[in-house]
Amino acid sequence: MKILIKNGRLVNPATKINDIMDILIEDDKIIEIRKGITAETDKTINAEGKIVTPGFIDVHVHLRDPGFEYKETIKTGSMAAVMGGFTTICCMPNTEPVIDSEIMVEYIKLRAKREAFCNVLPIGAITKGQNGEELANIGKMINAGACGISEDGKSVLNAAMLKTAMNYSKMFNIPVMSHCEDKSLVAGGVMNAGSQSQLLGLKGISNDSEDVIVARDIILAKSTGAKLHLCHVSTKGAIDLIRDAQARGQQVSAEICPHHFTLSDMNVVDYDANTKMNPPLRSSDDVMALREALKDDTVGIIATDHAPHGVDEKNCEYDKAAFGIVGLETAFALGNTVLVEGSWLTIDKLIEKMTINPAKLLGIDKGSIEVGKIADIAIIDQNCEYEIDAKAFKSKGKNTPFDGYKVKGKVLYTLVGGKIKVEEGNLNDN
Repeated sequence: MKILIKNGRLVNPATKINDIMDILIEDDKIIEIRKGITAETDKTINAEGKIVTPGFIDVHVHLRDPGFEYKETIKTGSMAAVMGGFTTICCMPNTEPVIDSEIMVEYIKLRAKREAFCNVLPIGAITKGQNGEELANIGKMINAGACGISEDGKSVLNAAMLKTAMNYSKMFNIPVMSHCEDKSLVAGGVMNAGSQSQLLGLKGISNDSEDVIVARDIILAKSTGAKLHLCHVSTKGAIDLIRDAQARGQQVSAEICPHHFTLSDMNVVDYDANTKMNPPLRSSDDVMALREALKDDTVGIIATDHAPHGVDEKNCEYDKAAFGIVGLETAFALGNTVLVEGSWLTIDKLIEKMTINPAKLLGIDKGSIEVGKIADIAIIDQNCEYEIDAKAFKSKGKNTPFDGYKVKGKVLYTLVGGKIKVEEGNLNDN
């Protein structure tokens, strides 16, 4: 099948192109990129006035499968992904059973092959059962197709065990994706520690609960030479530690989530559990530090930490509600609205942090639109204004603080391997 994308503005940070171009696709590959392509095709997409970008890559997604399919499945999570312009997503291992063996990695790959709307890459657990007591067989998981290792949802508190895992990860040149949280400092907290938590009478989570583990993991990564990636960074202190490490020449990467660069703890009102996440929404000073870190490239990746939950897990007392929000279907719009419209990033920089930078972290041949590459592509109306409607999400999870939020930037088409998965803003499930 041949598809021609006509007259779109190609924004491809990997090759530093931002220009009106045509793109010709045959089967799953890009075969020509230039102005004024004329060819007989099966379909022509008029992208005039739109931007054409590499498909987004999310290095931090919770698909809940296996074990929690009432929250999300590989199918529904990947449907949400393509609606948000994502063509590759990495799923975290905190499932039931945990993705801690080659068998579980193969299970994810098989399910994804059968039912996923996009590419799904499994992340293996660092310890068996994520119990922090015994290392998982990292080598076998990597050989089976895991793209990295993580204990996301918790930290590996045993420093010696994490150091050993880092040594293994270096052998396979895969990232250690670290959730930085000292549970003893969290001590049952449910939102950021500050004036708002005091006003609401909710137990606060201090910044040092994140900062102390960030510092430790940076030290261990320096000792081992491991590729350290810090998940969902939320504090100014963590940013300062990362910036200092990079200034010393250490290779440390990090991600920031849209909810953390958009909202602060002052948005926690009326005990709405859709504002409850881990790490929590921080202070306005932290939010500004996160935006500055994205602007100066201290942080090179935007990831969603997409975390769907059942209705009853959020429609309850704030103290008892589950942590986490969904994010795949709102990530680009929030990035465009807050960061691009707010003059923190250019559109090229936003796309870079959602495409080629995640691809480099994972070591995969994606994140760029070039002749000969797989046609993973998003077409976006950057100027389309609309209100986020959680009821319309393809994800099973509707748990978002952004319902009714006015944004700019809508995904109209998503192509995965040359196949149109989203067409004119609607899911194509043929």
